[in-house]
Amino acid sequence: MARSALLNVMVNAAIKAGKSLSRDFNEVENLQVSRKGPADFVSKADLRAEQIVYDELRKARPTYAFLMEEGGEVAGTDGQHTWIVDPLDGTTNFLHSIPLFAVAIALQRGDEIVASVIYNPIMDELYTAEKGGGTWLADRKRLRVANRRHLSEAVICTGIKTQGTSNDALQLRQLAAVTPAVAGIRRSGSICLDMAWLAAGRYDGLWEAGLKPWDVAPGFLMVKEAGGLVSDYAGQPGSIWNGQIVAGNEALHGALLKTLKPIQ
Repeated sequence: MARSALLNVMVNAAIKAGKSLSRDFNEVENLQVSRKGPADFVSKADLRAEQIVYDELRKARPTYAFLMEEGGEVAGTDGQHTWIVDPLDGTTNFLHSIPLFAVAIALQRGDEIVASVIYNPIMDELYTAEKGGGTWLADRKRLRVANRRHLSEAVICTGIKTQGTSNDALQLRQLAAVTPAVAGIRRSGSICLDMAWLAAGRYDGLWEAGLKPWDVAPGFLMVKEAGGLVSDYAGQPGSIWNGQIVAGNEALHGALLKTLKPIQ
């Protein structure tokens, strides 16, 4: 695929931040880590990666706004564009030397996500998407969601929190309903990679709640550009703002919604 200038900027920022994370990955025990909430850690590696992404994107497009997991909102002047950044999605994995984490960046223009990058530096897997241009792995392979039609054949991904979030009880009830209907359930610890893997056909479907815009935005476009559907639990078209996603191909998205909707 031929990348746009904007996507090149995003890819370069993600790879540079990923190299920084890779250098820290095997030195996890030496990182100085502070608690910022239940099961939600922030490390110097996380902050360093975010600064790298910020510096690279700001240098290339100085008028664009930012919404970042650690740094919050930074106003822009053009009024149209916002970079949405998760510099280390899968922080808990990273801190336990589990190589499932990613640098994730999305570009919002107006109300739309128009470009996204998700990069796992340990596996050296680079996922990219642009509106109307498809979803790609390493610029060489165009991705499509899996074509399985029945939940009984499907591997479904979700995220179950473990330390007192408001969604715990509901997600456990949902898990109890979905598990007997499917071939398998997976929980990776990185929602951005989950959505990239759904776009790549590795997972067949996905549901989760309690998400932030930087959790959803990069993968949101990837799933749609790979032919998938993304909605909230009510089946309304997906938004990066309401914290809920149900995703998959048309058949499995519908089957998941049907299974989840009665559960309160």
